[in-house]
Amino acid sequence: MRVTLPHDLTREEVRRRLHERAQDLTGNVPGGMADVKTEWVSDDRVNLSISAMGQNLNGNIVIEDGQVVIDLALPLALSFIEPMISGTVKEQGQKLLA
Repeated sequence: MRVTLPHDLTREEVRRRLHERAQDLTGNVPGGMADVKTEWVSDDRVNLSISAMGQNLNGNIVIEDGQVVIDLALPLALSFIEPMISGTVKEQGQKLLA
């Protein structure tokens, strides 16, 4: 699943906001019971590992000029609710960048 978040910020500002608000990711997962691990592998890429509701998701966030791209590999058990997850990721992602 891929979600793009348009922005008009510099990459440096996006990095700053994501670093400051990384702890907020856990509270943004529906159900509120999640373990979110982040690993900055470069200035513009964060790897994600999310465990919630008995499911594990892996993905990444890539900072680009004009947009942030979030890629998540959904397990088959969650594929039927991809539109709901995508909408939540988009909504919460915009809050992280605000």
